[in-house]
Parts: sequence; C-alpha cells; structure tokens
Amino acid sequence: MLNFISFGSGSCGNCYYIYTETYGILIDIGIGIRKLKKYFHDYGLNVKDVKYILVTHDHADHVKSVGSFSNSLNIPVYATKEVHEGIRCNYCVRKKIDTANIRIIEKGKDFVLDDFTVSAFNVPHDSRDNIGFKIKYEDVNFCLMTDIGHVTDEMAQVIREADYLVIEANHDEDMLRNGPYSEYLKKRVSGGNGHLSNRLCAKYLADNATSRLSHVWLCHLSQENNHPELARKTVEMGLTSSDNRKIDSLELDVLKRNSPSGAYELK
Repeated sequence: MLNFISFGSGSCGNCYYIYTETYGILIDIGIGIRKLKKYFHDYGLNVKDVKYILVTHDHADHVKSVGSFSNSLNIPVYATKEVHEGIRCNYCVRKKIDTANIRIIEKGKDFVLDDFTVSAFNVPHDSRDNIGFKIKYEDVNFCLMTDIGHVTDEMAQVIREADYLVIEANHDEDMLRNGPYSEYLKKRVSGGNGHLSNRLCAKYLADNATSRLSHVWLCHLSQENNHPELARKTVEMGLTSSDNRKIDSLELDVLKRNSPSGAYELK
C-alpha cells in the first residue's frame, strides 16, 4: 500500500510524506521537529520509519528543520549540489546536515531508494536551485512540483506522466495585484521565477493532464493572496471549461497551510 500526507504546505512551512507499510520518504522539512513528531504520533506513524529525505530547494520554509531531523535519526538527505550548498549557507537552518548524510543527486538521472525510483527535474524559481520530483513505485508515478515560476516543457511532460500530482496554486492574480505586497514583491511573486497562480495552474493542468492522472493536490497557497475555496473553484472552472475530456473524473484537493491533510491511499 502506498500513502501520502501533507504535514504543511505554504510559506510557514512545507513537508510531505510518501510511504508504504514499512518505510517512507519525507520531501522537505520546513516545519518544526516537535510539530512533525506530534503529527507522526497522531497518525499512528513512527518517525523511525523515515528512511530518506528529499529536498526541493534551499528556502527556509522548506529546509529549516532538515538538519535537525536528519542528524537525530541519521537519515540521508538527497538534493542537488547547489541545494545542499544553499542549505549550508542558510542562517535559518541552525543545525546543518552531517556530512555523512549528504547525498548529491543530478537532474534527469534516476536514483533508486529501495522500492522507489526517483528522478529530479528543474523547476524555475528564485532560489539557488529548485527541483521537483517524480517518484515511481511499481507502476505508479507520484509527482511533486512547488514554488513554480512557470511550467517548462520538461515539467509539462511530468504532468503527462503523473498518476498523482502535487502542484502549486499560490495566488489569485487579482488578489495579488490589489493586495498589500510592495510592487517589488508583487513582481517577484508573479514573475517567471516566482510562484504559479491559480489560473495558470488550471491552464497547465488542462493542457497536459491525461486520463492516467487520478488525483491532484494544490499546494503552497498564499495566506495573503489566495483562499482555499477560491483556488479550488478557479482550477475546477479552468478544467471543466477546457476541451480536455480526459480529466472529467479527476479528483482535486487543496492542501492546508498549517496542518496535516489527512492520509490518502494511493495504491
């Protein structure tokens, strides 16, 4: 059985868990260790079952606790060389990853973690480096892409290959335009290396999703410039108004910013 939980998704902290009956993989650890351990306990899970950690990029809301968690349980951390360097230089990461637990990966090259085959792909964002992950378990492709300035051709292909997809729907364009952010920050968020809007998320899904895609989770919603129901309705409307009839049975959920999503059974 393959399962997925989001423990937090937003600028306050991101952390995702994909797991079987015997072990699992954490993707990003941007929430506090005590909170994470409490969530594991609440869901009847054991933190000692975490065998691997994957990291998308070096911003604090994705990595602030990765060193503490990795070191306390001696768990290897897989990221690109640039992401590892960014973690080392990030002052928000108080405990750095022990050298023995650093694993360097390359984009476009598969690596095997027991029953999982993982590949990393480039994601445009204004971090030192940023990647998404395609995680294959038996015949299932679970894909995650967050902090997206825009969707590249490579990312579009990942969407076409996905059975399950976590994808950013960060902001509503009108809320961002009329909201409290400075002009500089508005341009950063809406730029090609910033964050993906609800409308563009819907467009890229409608353009690329195939009939194999059964479930999508919208992640990394802005607290100031979005709302869960607005994100859901915008994406739903974009999908239903498209010509893509392959996605009529697609399930859509919005991940919570500051609390767990509940456990989803994928296979």
